[in-house]
Amino acid sequence: MNKKETAEIKKNFSDKSGFFIMERILTAFIDAEKNLRYQNVASCLTMSVEEHDVYDETLKKVLNTNVGKSFVEYEFPNEAYEEGKPQDILYKLLKSELKDEVVCENFLHHIAENTAHEGPYAVLTAYCSYTIRKKDKNDEFAEGEDEIYRYLLTAICPVSTSSDGFVFDSFNNEITKKVNNELIISKSPSDGFLYPVFSNRSTDINHVMYYSRSAGKPNISIIEDVLGCPFVMSAENEKASFQNILKNVVGDDLDYTLIRTVNDKLQEVAEENKNETDKAVIDSVKFRDILSDAGVSEERVKMVEPVYEKTCGTAPLTVSNLIETKTVLTSPGITVNIKPSAADKVRTSVVDGRRCLLIDIDDPTIEINGLPVTLS
Repeated sequence: MNKKETAEIKKNFSDKSGFFIMERILTAFIDAEKNLRYQNVASCLTMSVEEHDVYDETLKKVLNTNVGKSFVEYEFPNEAYEEGKPQDILYKLLKSELKDEVVCENFLHHIAENTAHEGPYAVLTAYCSYTIRKKDKNDEFAEGEDEIYRYLLTAICPVSTSSDGFVFDSFNNEITKKVNNELIISKSPSDGFLYPVFSNRSTDINHVMYYSRSAGKPNISIIEDVLGCPFVMSAENEKASFQNILKNVVGDDLDYTLIRTVNDKLQEVAEENKNETDKAVIDSVKFRDILSDAGVSEERVKMVEPVYEKTCGTAPLTVSNLIETKTVLTSPGITVNIKPSAADKVRTSVVDGRRCLLIDIDDPTIEINGLPVTLS
């Protein structure tokens, strides 16, 4: 799923959409010892508006449009389709429409047994349907061509006691310390997943989308053990790997101009692929081409493939995770933030034997701590 497809599902995740129905919801509580303590399936069509709104608010957060970072697509490996394996479990749950108690219980036990989680948590899984309006060659809605996208949306929500504090006791007319032992389910899921995915405006049962509230700290147990998919590096890890390769290949030749040029090349790749369904990626060959175009010597460019393989194997890197939206120069006691539009106004040079950072200023009036200063 790309950002546009995710945004379409998120936008229509509402009864007001007219094309969306959340039919049933499976709720469960799993304690810190991995015991399934509670499970229930309720009809969303008969529950109160207030309860329905809380489910909407919580589950919608899983549909994060930060695709490739907080919301990552995974393809099921062949073994995941075997009886009792993750894709098989999810597919049977989807087909059951949450109506089969045994299928629901198997799904929940699968999560409980395979999820590494500190403390207790709740599992919320909604069975939803979205009517996909198809258009003809004249860009008009085609009659009788609609498709129904049926999907499961799961949110894993931490559970804890609410914060203690002071409350006003109106009965005794005094302020007292609040003590609360009730377990409160967070409305901000730590993790979640969408199955099947919505790809090319159709259903794809061979992929699943995983959500993590902390993009840099995904719960790998959910990805590998619950969903049965090989873990893909987080956005932060991809950037760190990219920077590590760049440093090892370029070495002492790495300077401000080269870093800015490489970032510009990455932006060009992203721009060339902005209308593509699949996310833009680079592999060792593309990385080598980028450095060559940036003026890195042929001797160093030849080092890219072995260094890349040692760092990332054969896994490609997501371009959007590598692009810097601003340039940050740091030195002990000094930090300079530079927007892309002003990147060409900064230079490094040696002046009177000292290494200097030079900034071209068109307007002699600048502000220091909010105060106007004119440079002579």
